[in-house]
Amino acid sequence: MTYQFDAFTLDAGTRRLMRDGEEVHLSPKAFDLLLLLVENRSQAMAKGELHRMLWPSTYVTETNLAGLIVELRRALADSADQPQYIRTMHRFGYWFVGHVREEPAPPAAVRSPVRYWLVWDTRQIPLADGDNIVGRARNAEVWIDAPGVSRQHARFRLTEGLVTIEDLGSKNGTYLRGKRVTAPSRVADGDQIRIGSVVITFRIPPPPESTETARA
Repeated sequence: MTYQFDAFTLDAGTRRLMRDGEEVHLSPKAFDLLLLLVENRSQAMAKGELHRMLWPSTYVTETNLAGLIVELRRALADSADQPQYIRTMHRFGYWFVGHVREEPAPPAAVRSPVRYWLVWDTRQIPLADGDNIVGRARNAEVWIDAPGVSRQHARFRLTEGLVTIEDLGSKNGTYLRGKRVTAPSRVADGDQIRIGSVVITFRIPPPPESTETARA
């Protein structure tokens, strides 16, 4: 399901918040909180309920939730005094008050299976054939908005089943298996790559197994 409000699109399936077609970076917990508020927008949600859903079986202080609200308002260009989206219900909780349009997820298109993935935090990013630029630039194929990542930091190149990584003169360097990348280097399944302060994992999905015949 996707939820649209003004210029924003919140995609529950891909766990992405977009604004006018560009991704707005949110921490995983901030995304979870926004999704909860949008899905339950018919009423205000109590702080205690949000705590239980965001941090089950874990004690956290009230400042954790308040910090996530600050992150969301910054990402949405919202205001606590004149809220367009997130209204504070004093001594109770928070209420998503924006006008939301729901769009069902489009039917899955028939396409070739993804052969290569980058795994970062809770995201799985597919790599396409050819060049895949990694960096903070908005037009990068692998967009990573994090401290220490250059605008065009590194490049993955996929050619004829061979995957290599190359540093693009980044300030903080690219490291493969703990060693600095100084020339195009081959990447294997499970390799960890450090891009500035971010560690990502290169994965090759296994082929789907045949379905086992059920016994009566």
